[in-house]
Amino acid sequence: MSVSGNKIEGVSGGSCVMKDQARYDYYRIYNVRFDNEEQIKLFQQLEEQSDSLTFIGHAREIGQKLSILVAAHRVADFADLLETYKLEHRVLTYNFQEKIDRNMGEVLPEDTDVSKYDWQHFFHLKTIYDWMDDLASKYPDRLSVLDMGTSTQGNAIKGVKLGQNPANKAIFIESGIHAREWIAPATATYIINELLTSKDERIQELAKNFNWIVFPCVNPDGYKYTFEHDRMWRKNRQLFGTCRGVDLNRNYPDHWNSTGSSSDPTRYDYAGPSAGSELETQRLIEFIRGHVEKDQIKTYIALHSYSQMLMFPYGYTKDHVSNYDDLQEFGKKASAAIKAESGRDYISGNLFETIYPSSGGSMDWAHAETGIPIAYTFELRGPPDSQDLFILPAVEIQPTASEAFTAIRTIVEAAAEKGYYK
Repeated sequence: MSVSGNKIEGVSGGSCVMKDQARYDYYRIYNVRFDNEEQIKLFQQLEEQSDSLTFIGHAREIGQKLSILVAAHRVADFADLLETYKLEHRVLTYNFQEKIDRNMGEVLPEDTDVSKYDWQHFFHLKTIYDWMDDLASKYPDRLSVLDMGTSTQGNAIKGVKLGQNPANKAIFIESGIHAREWIAPATATYIINELLTSKDERIQELAKNFNWIVFPCVNPDGYKYTFEHDRMWRKNRQLFGTCRGVDLNRNYPDHWNSTGSSSDPTRYDYAGPSAGSELETQRLIEFIRGHVEKDQIKTYIALHSYSQMLMFPYGYTKDHVSNYDDLQEFGKKASAAIKAESGRDYISGNLFETIYPSSGGSMDWAHAETGIPIAYTFELRGPPDSQDLFILPAVEIQPTASEAFTAIRTIVEAAAEKGYYK
């Protein structure tokens, strides 16, 4: 390995640009548990006051466990707070940059030949798009490339449609709305590949009996930024004075900014200046509105990480959707199927009750406005107390993607038995 200018040579046979890259040397991940209201209020105040602490969620309730990424220069202060207020806690990681360095070493170069595309590495946006274009040339009768239009910074938002029988109902999958959740686009491309190449009869039946619309990366600007500048970036790249980014999964015009989001552009869950303000949001809304009837979209799946959860609407309220019992049943069947396949535990339930309250999400919007009856948000590996946060090792891609596709297949088959696709 050698250093040359702004590049470091010898990473996965290519070069990794080092210029203007955020670093997390000796940042620690703490997992804390709240035992009383005083602790909760303290951490709510702490999140508001400090930009040196990255909260993975918000302090909300007694018994809750919360992971927090603590900047190196704040470790002593933070440890003192934990001791002073007697918070039960664990240190999950002592040097977060080591995980990022390992992860970046699992990325193949942007100009990698598409014949080498696999699910043992992570890939740049350009490589993903080149791979999809190659599939369209290999399988012209089965797959076509779709283009929603361009993003805030002019990048294409591309996906694929598999299946040409107009009588089939369609399943829509979006992933990568949160830039740092690399396992989501990797899972989406795995699903595309399985639908095209699997010898498993159950998967072949899914490919034959349904049309599939899959957009691996609906936040291309953010995704590119995680490769080039900051591995932990979450939002899009819209400019707001001295800061950037809207959390696109808080920007949809469904009970926008009513709970679990922020009006502060510096926050990770900033909902945007108005409902549906972002170009990426508008592109997806326009696509769904234009295709939900024409393509008979009956299922909407949003892929995220992490926490191992299969969730359905709503995120903004405890109120139940009209088909709550069915969605709960399908989710539990999918969780059981994952358990049988990999031994992993996935929790199922509505989003509000399962992870945390949030509003303006794509899943809620798709279900409420366009009437898509089967709608889920998947939080993929790792577990809620993951030592890796969003930096899942590449060795986890194939098993994570496989169990996610097993869950989707289980949900679709269970919904079919109940007549949802008639």
